[in-house]
Amino acid sequence: NVITLIALAAGLTSVRFAIEGRLDYAALAIIAAALLDGVDGRIARLLKGTSRFGAELDSLADFVTFGCATGLILYFWLLHELKTVGWLACLLLAFAMALRLARFNVTLDAPERPYWQKAFATGVPAPAGAMMVMLPLNLQQAGLPQFAGESVLVLIWTLVSTALIVSRVPTFSGKGLGTPVPRERVLPILALVVVILALLVSHPFETVSALTLVYVAAIPVAVQRYMARAALEKTGKAGNSPEAV
Repeated sequence: NVITLIALAAGLTSVRFAIEGRLDYAALAIIAAALLDGVDGRIARLLKGTSRFGAELDSLADFVTFGCATGLILYFWLLHELKTVGWLACLLLAFAMALRLARFNVTLDAPERPYWQKAFATGVPAPAGAMMVMLPLNLQQAGLPQFAGESVLVLIWTLVSTALIVSRVPTFSGKGLGTPVPRERVLPILALVVVILALLVSHPFETVSALTLVYVAAIPVAVQRYMARAALEKTGKAGNSPEAV
């Protein structure tokens, strides 16, 4: 819960940075919140401190940080040029994030899903959705120059990302990372994680932008794999073991 509150503080602080015109710090605060959101649940499970209260707090923090704060950053950055239309796009982002998180909370009481489905999320998860929406800003902070008509393209990208957040499109879930890894792959994976962390520290905007683009490109792959697993389950060949994922 402490980590969740720190992530919430980062999200709220990002709004202050955006108001002050320090968009680089605002974007970094959202990135930090996304990283914290990715580890808070794992740390809670490691310490055996999971609870329904923690899950509800996490969803509330995600809505404020990735729905409200992210939308405000985009509005202060560029979407204000489109006036009411830009503001409506920010509202739609907040609505989509609220609906997605409410749907997620309802599934907490749902019957246990097959093991293989844990590798997939329904729609784009909140932190990944925020990174998708923030991609144009992160690219600009990485050095991509502004150009005429950029606000319209950012509006379109925001609406597309918003639709994916609230959609039922299967996407890869970080929970799938809990699948046991063969011993011979442990060292290469650890090395890759260290490299990514080092790049996040030295070149945060370039690294996050690249990871976001990879994630977006992987969505069609996730859809194909989900449909293949669902077809196997219908034929009775998909099991609940890790090997079935």
